[in-house]
Formats: sequence, C-alpha cells, structure tokens
Amino acid sequence: MFVPDFYREPGSSWMVDLVRGNPLALAVSNGGAGDGPFATHLPVIFDPETSADWSGDLRGATLLGHMNRANPHWAALDDGGVLLLTFTGPHSYVSPTVYRKTLAAPTWNFTAVHVRGAVEKITTTEETLGVVQSTVRAFEGAFGDGWDMTDSLGYFRKIVPAVGAFRLTVTGADGMFKLSQEQPGEVRERVRESFGQSGCAHKRQTAELMSRLP
Repeated sequence: MFVPDFYREPGSSWMVDLVRGNPLALAVSNGGAGDGPFATHLPVIFDPETSADWSGDLRGATLLGHMNRANPHWAALDDGGVLLLTFTGPHSYVSPTVYRKTLAAPTWNFTAVHVRGAVEKITTTEETLGVVQSTVRAFEGAFGDGWDMTDSLGYFRKIVPAVGAFRLTVTGADGMFKLSQEQPGEVRERVRESFGQSGCAHKRQTAELMSRLP
C-alpha cells in the first residue's frame, strides 16, 4: 500500500487498535493461471495464546481467521504462502464546502491497515474448534452481549468440518490514516467539527480519530 508521509501511522498503537476495532478483513492471495487473485471477507482475531495483549508494531503478531472450506480460496491457500489481510476503519467523504476557501478539491478521509504474513492452515478438528471458540469470545467481549456458547458446543462440532481455519504470522504491515493532515490546522479543525456534528456514524468515528492526531 502506498502511504504518503502525511498519512503514516500517527502512534504506535493505531494499527493494532484499527485491526481490533474493525476485524472483518478482506483476505487476498494469488490464484492459479487464469484465475486471478482470490478475495474473501472473513473475521480475524489476535491469537489469544500468543498475541492477546499485542500492542505497537504488528510484525511478529499471530492472527487467526477462518472461512468456508467449500470456498475455492481455501483450496488455493498453501502452507507458508503469503496472504494479504486488509482492514478498513472509519472513513467519509469530505466536501470542499467544509474548507471555506475558494481553491479546493473534494476528497475522502479514510483509515486502513494492510497486513501481510505467512499462512499456516489448521488441520485438526479440535484446533479448528478452538479458533471458532476464540473468535466467539473475542467478538462477544468486544461487540456482543456476553453470550454463553456452552449449550451450542455440540452444534459447533457438527459444523466445524466445513470450517477452514488458519494462523497468519505477520511479516509486514502498513497503515494509512488519511485525516486531512495535509491541510492547514484551521481547515483540518473545520473538517473535524463538521464530521463530529454529523448524523452519520462514519463521520463521527472519523472525527474521533482526528481528535487524537498530534
């Protein structure tokens, strides 16, 4: 991902926070001749056994994901092969009317993290079930209502043969935090205020990140 200096990661934890807060990733890998790249949306978490409290640089972290084994993408994944995971955070259109200056152009403020790493396909039923359970715990804790999965474990065991789970060891990561940093301070503040007062959740979330800028 091309990241101009203006838009590089503002702080050491920004990329980790974005991945945790926006865990639906787009997984992309090469296909065979004539197939083009494969792309699959899937949930991703930090491995609770090795990277539960990970912060700072993403390199070296272990992520867990899973997809439907019937997906041709699963068959195309090779152990040790490279997988790209893209995570999209808060974003919104910026109208030139917010700038209050004559010479201006519209743009889109957005945040994204691209993670590259080596894939390890998980082959056993128990480990795959463990990934599913860890994913439930992570998402119920962060986004749910504390649902207790105990009564559904039997159901999980029935569906887990259709689940393809994997580990990804992060070898590189790039963060793009395009939040009007190229604009003069007073213009950037107008954008932040406009977004913060908007009824659009995307704009308000983007304004919150803009408030964190140095």
